[in-house]
Amino acid sequence: MFSYRHAFHAGNHADVLKHTVLIAVLDHLLEKETALTVVDTHAGAGLYRLDGDYAGTSGEAAEGVLRLLSPEAQPDAAPVAEALARYLAVVRDFNPKGGARIYPGSPFITHHLLREQDKLKLFELHPTDARTLAANIAQLEAGRQIAVLRDDGFGSATKFLPPPSRRALVLCDPSYEIKSDYARVLDFIGAALKRFATGSYAVWHPIIPRPEAHDLPRRLKTLATKAGKPWLHATLTVKSSKIVTDAAGAQHRPGLPASGMFLINPPYTLKAQLEAALPLMAQRLAQDRHASFSLDAGA
Repeated sequence: MFSYRHAFHAGNHADVLKHTVLIAVLDHLLEKETALTVVDTHAGAGLYRLDGDYAGTSGEAAEGVLRLLSPEAQPDAAPVAEALARYLAVVRDFNPKGGARIYPGSPFITHHLLREQDKLKLFELHPTDARTLAANIAQLEAGRQIAVLRDDGFGSATKFLPPPSRRALVLCDPSYEIKSDYARVLDFIGAALKRFATGSYAVWHPIIPRPEAHDLPRRLKTLATKAGKPWLHATLTVKSSKIVTDAAGAQHRPGLPASGMFLINPPYTLKAQLEAALPLMAQRLAQDRHASFSLDAGA
């Protein structure tokens, strides 16, 4: 159950998509003066070293954020979509000396953008990551603005809904390490909507050859439609999902080929932002000719 460590995947193409969307949503929600509560159901360690053992072993950041930050990816005349430029600017804020030695996870990105009146609730059940998260957050000296809870976000996060200000963003991005995570996402979002129908919900999901993974966005769409809530679904594919056989006859899985972000009650500005950003992501993060993107929305 606890074999997954996001440190191996920090800064990869899925993080680029997830965090570009997260920042765009937060920027919009924080335009109103009323306090915002952000609930992160699977917070991870919060902060990652891209030159450390974990990220260095997988090298996934090289095909993600590091590729976007490389000079070759930023020709002077090439336009950069506002949402993608904003994401890269936030990453640079954590690396004032240049490059991307430090990669901020969603807890640190969120805290970086929040104001004094806002709150952040972080859930992490993995014992090692929970300790690392608590230690990383302690360095911020944020006091009561941030709560770190070593608990099951699926089972406990709804207790913060609705918050006193009645404004909240819930980010749900489990590892999907076990198949039951797909059903638990649906149960959690369904319960959360019943408690707080006007909250904003963002669900990250992998796109892999598994029935549960294929069904999840479809069932989230049904859930939102039945609740009478607007939704938006963005996906980014960087390579084929087919298993490759080498010259020696050995088969190799391609790693994560694609992922998506499904939002319920998204900002009305988000669709236009992603219409500009997703083509650039697919172009610059492509690992083979199968790179693509999609963007669907419903009222």
